[in-house]
Amino acid sequence: MEEQTSLFAQSVPEPLAARVRPRSIEEISGQEHLLGKGKVLRRLIEQDSVSSMIFWGPPGVGKTTLAWVIANMTKARFINFSAVTSGIKEIREVMKKAESNRLYGEKTIVFVDEIHRFNKAQQDAFLPFVEKGSIILIGATTENPSFEVNGALLSRCKVFVLKALSETDIAKLLHRAMVDERGFGGQKIKISEDLLNKLAAFANGDARKALSILEMAVLNAEASGDCLTVTEENVEQCTSRKLLLYDKDGEEHYNIISALHKSMRNSDPDAAVYWLARMLEGGEDPLYVARRITRFASEDIGLADPRALEIAVAAYQACHFIGMPECTVHLTQAVVYMALAPKSNALYVAYGMARKDAQEQMAEPVPLHLRNAPTKLMKELEYGKGYQYAHDAAEKLTSMECLPESLRGRSYYHPTNEGMEGRFGQRLKDIKQWKQNHRDF
Repeated sequence: MEEQTSLFAQSVPEPLAARVRPRSIEEISGQEHLLGKGKVLRRLIEQDSVSSMIFWGPPGVGKTTLAWVIANMTKARFINFSAVTSGIKEIREVMKKAESNRLYGEKTIVFVDEIHRFNKAQQDAFLPFVEKGSIILIGATTENPSFEVNGALLSRCKVFVLKALSETDIAKLLHRAMVDERGFGGQKIKISEDLLNKLAAFANGDARKALSILEMAVLNAEASGDCLTVTEENVEQCTSRKLLLYDKDGEEHYNIISALHKSMRNSDPDAAVYWLARMLEGGEDPLYVARRITRFASEDIGLADPRALEIAVAAYQACHFIGMPECTVHLTQAVVYMALAPKSNALYVAYGMARKDAQEQMAEPVPLHLRNAPTKLMKELEYGKGYQYAHDAAEKLTSMECLPESLRGRSYYHPTNEGMEGRFGQRLKDIKQWKQNHRDF
């Protein structure tokens, strides 16, 4: 297995994350949906039938590690390309060598980290060699490959989606780093179980980040003879942040999201921003927060300010595009907007009332005049008979009843006078009055 490296690479100590990098599938943490017993990617690796592929996932989940393991298990020559330093000339030189090696029965795996940073011409340079089988291309990207990888190249690669590692997965990696001879196994180091778990939570699914912080903390640990003691203060100095008490799967998670929701509902932007910061600084997934804000926009604001939903969705998209920590300002904008917007829960109440009726009368038939009649038999059964097409009316209104007979006259949506909903409320009042005046009795 071979990798392109600097002439001086050997003089620079490898970081902990590189030293304890898994060498086999069994040592890899997480990705059970791909690497568990009998799963598709594991079978491909074990059967030595790996073809070109793209690994798509957030930072630090093991995309590079997985490529190394594949190369090791298939006994292939491994070449690591950088999107920053490799041009078309370098690509073609390596491809020429790979083609030569193929003729002698040697496989070449070309790993391209951050393949989305390669321009179209660079990506196109790989295409003929992927088609001929001269190389097995493994690309890694944090961006959606549908948008960032050329269609022709993407169509020749299998795409595997890697998930963010759980706190349990990262905790296992940290424990292994403490006992593995390649890590700190040969040293006397004291670090509490609780601190390792906090560090795992702080890493927010990024194994490389967790191992880097652990390494810095050990280097700055308190020495007593030949023993080093890692304290919470050591770790906080390395991160420049407090290791906040925040359990993303426990009660505190629900307590804080409840506090955020209720602060926005109470039109308190200061409290809302504080609870937002508590969640994000504690390691919460920003996309989870964005989803909750999106729910709030309709549940607690609704038509009092229809733009609230647009703001919430835009914040979610911004979080997806740029991630932490940059997206904190987008979530802050959304949270403050929600807090200051006029409030109405009329849509929430309307659906709750309609749901109750729907559950109790699930078998209520659709009125015949509201049914489509695409066949002769349906027309003979009077499907669609009596339907009134609103666009044919001058007022774009008809007196046609659209609820089942047993629910006729039922009202679910009761608009408030808050914000723009007052205008919607007046419109609804006018419509109902018009229908009342034109209804046949």
